[in-house]
Amino acid sequence: MLALDIARDGADFAIGCGYKYLNGGPGAPSYSWVSPALIEQVRQPLEGWLGHTNPFAFVPEYEPAPGIRRFVTGTQQVLSLAALDEALKLWEGISTAEIRRKSIAQTSRFIERVETECQGYGLTLVSPRDSQLRGGQVSFAHESGYPIMQALISRGVIGDFRAPNILRFGFSPLYVRFTDIDRAAATLAEILRTEAWRAAGFASKQTVT
Repeated sequence: MLALDIARDGADFAIGCGYKYLNGGPGAPSYSWVSPALIEQVRQPLEGWLGHTNPFAFVPEYEPAPGIRRFVTGTQQVLSLAALDEALKLWEGISTAEIRRKSIAQTSRFIERVETECQGYGLTLVSPRDSQLRGGQVSFAHESGYPIMQALISRGVIGDFRAPNILRFGFSPLYVRFTDIDRAAATLAEILRTEAWRAAGFASKQTVT
């Protein structure tokens, strides 16, 4: 996670993902932000009926609604919104600065543990070592990255793989504990030490990596 102030920094537009960044789960709605200075000047290219100024008028001409509502492209998914609404409650009373501090502590701890416990087994840090340049993920490269990640997943350490050789680990400061981080590093070390990743099946490519 990175703390942003898009209005202060002069952004014109921003989009975000309720699934990944707000812990809303699969199918969570995305969201848009438009600079107040531009909002009445721009037009949503994917016009949706709820973005109409009067969606129940059923007139042939499309007239965008005032303000940010003109960017709504369709009927909102009630169940997805309900899940996202619950997810947002986790953020109540917590500042983004606090979350960012914990995020840095978590990713730094994971890097330190992996480089200490997995030394000599062919892992190379891909993510920036400077915590100010790093978000809430840590990636390591390994020539056998795919079967190693599958072995981790089979042991309850859920990361993902990105071609050609990247093991990627994400940390949500709101609910991931430091004990979880220590267990993940220890599990990775055990898999590398015992070469458990060589077991049949771990090299078979799955639809989701």
